[in-house]
Amino acid sequence: MGGSCDPWLERFMRYLEGERNASVHTLAGYRRDILQFTRQQWGEDAGPPFPWKKADRFAARGFLVAIQKSGGVPTTTARKLSSLRSFYRFLMREKEVAGNPFASVQLPKRASRLPKVFSVVQIGSLLDSPKRVWNESKDSIPAKRRPFFDYACQRDEAILEVLYSTGMRISEVSGLKESQIDLIAGVVIARGKGRKERLCALGEPALRSLRRALEARAPFCLASGVAGTCTHVWLNKGAGALSARSMERMFKKYLAAASLDPGLSPHALRHSFATHLLDAGADLRSVQELLGHASLSTTQIYTHISVERLKEVYETAHPRA
Repeated sequence: MGGSCDPWLERFMRYLEGERNASVHTLAGYRRDILQFTRQQWGEDAGPPFPWKKADRFAARGFLVAIQKSGGVPTTTARKLSSLRSFYRFLMREKEVAGNPFASVQLPKRASRLPKVFSVVQIGSLLDSPKRVWNESKDSIPAKRRPFFDYACQRDEAILEVLYSTGMRISEVSGLKESQIDLIAGVVIARGKGRKERLCALGEPALRSLRRALEARAPFCLASGVAGTCTHVWLNKGAGALSARSMERMFKKYLAAASLDPGLSPHALRHSFATHLLDAGADLRSVQELLGHASLSTTQIYTHISVERLKEVYETAHPRA
């Protein structure tokens, strides 16, 4: 059963893609969640078109119970219910159904977990790692491979600097092109979720690293026979665009070199960017704009991190804490 022939499901997918600018990953998630509901409600052998009008609030609650019995964590359960709620809201808008059976289903409470952040000292150690790793291995690199490794060292340092300096997501940094960077003004255009664009400031260390990376990229492009055609800032050893997945692997390597928590992801640099700004007195609205958050409530989690840090300092230092 694929569900691809159900007309309402396909119309909903086109709506998400065309009007909501949903990514391929988001579309796949919605489709998967909705089809899971059809299997739970009408059975594995049921095929499209599905009788969407027949689903009531008892069916919606039954779906919630089935997810929880299968061991679904609160975040997963909430996502699936949100997918079905959005789908039925669309069906109501199109006057296909009279009501939304998922409207009254309460989402499970999520455990409040504060994101992990680096200290300023840890950030310094991480950002220094590419140079340390390169200095330890440069003598063993064959001469014909030096153009790439010279560039890779500067590239990796610049990637880490840009991630921390701008607070950009790894997906935004991985697709970066020269046309998005203004080295004179010290800004970069980030293309975020929903294809929205925002300006991010580049600090002096990030600007210096970027300039060095671009300078080292030129001889590598020349040696690879792609001089004049490179538009991406970050290139792999084949002179193609460096993927976000490759950046994540690179990040893990430098975490190990800096003796930092190997379980952290590049997103920890985004968390650290926001937390350190707030710790230094930046206002919440400005941090929201820099992060590209649509809602201020999303940014407010970083105020909790700062409060938790203050409490730790108090409990450690105050004689009657």
